[in-house]
Amino acid sequence: SHPPSRPSSRTARSPPMSILEYNGGCVLAMAGKNCVAIAGDTRLGIQNTTIACDANRIFKMEDRLFLGLTGLMSDITTLENTFKFKLNLYRMKEGRSVKPETFSALVSSTLYEKRFGPYFAEPVIAGLDKDNKPFLCSMDLLGCVAETTTFAVSGTCADSLFGTCETFYRPDLEPDQLFETISQSLLAALDRDCLSGWGAVVHVITPEGVTTKYLKARMD
Repeated sequence: SHPPSRPSSRTARSPPMSILEYNGGCVLAMAGKNCVAIAGDTRLGIQNTTIACDANRIFKMEDRLFLGLTGLMSDITTLENTFKFKLNLYRMKEGRSVKPETFSALVSSTLYEKRFGPYFAEPVIAGLDKDNKPFLCSMDLLGCVAETTTFAVSGTCADSLFGTCETFYRPDLEPDQLFETISQSLLAALDRDCLSGWGAVVHVITPEGVTTKYLKARMD
């Protein structure tokens, strides 16, 4: 009888998947001249299987403050409700709206207090302060803050987003230019990632208000 065959060492093994990539998705925020924009895709999947194409990853926290979350969709929903609850308590206690810097500290501490069993979500915060100056920051799942004055990215196609943003971004963009720049940066990166896409939504925040537009993207 033949000896049992050994498994070939050449067998291709896919690397283990991060739980942050399980549902796919990405978020991008970009600063302009007295304006800021935040955009995300609308795909919800289970690995390579698409479940829905109307998922929401960007949430309005204040009139001129938005939060984007990528990662596990169940934790995204939990965090959305947690932050809205904490902001309601803040408004009742302080009698005023929360500033972007204060909200950033709230998000960071909320994530860090669960560091031994973390929420599998990575936030991107975009807003305007009282002087209409853009505020941008991103975090990892433990709440480590990275503030920036240009753009912040998160999600499964973050590497591609860094490349497209560094190519297209220019400082002091007007709102219309900012919308075009963030849209083209996002769509170019989505086409290089099979876990993101199927449409996108863009919010442009200005001192006058918020403009929301929906983008069509490849659905294959």
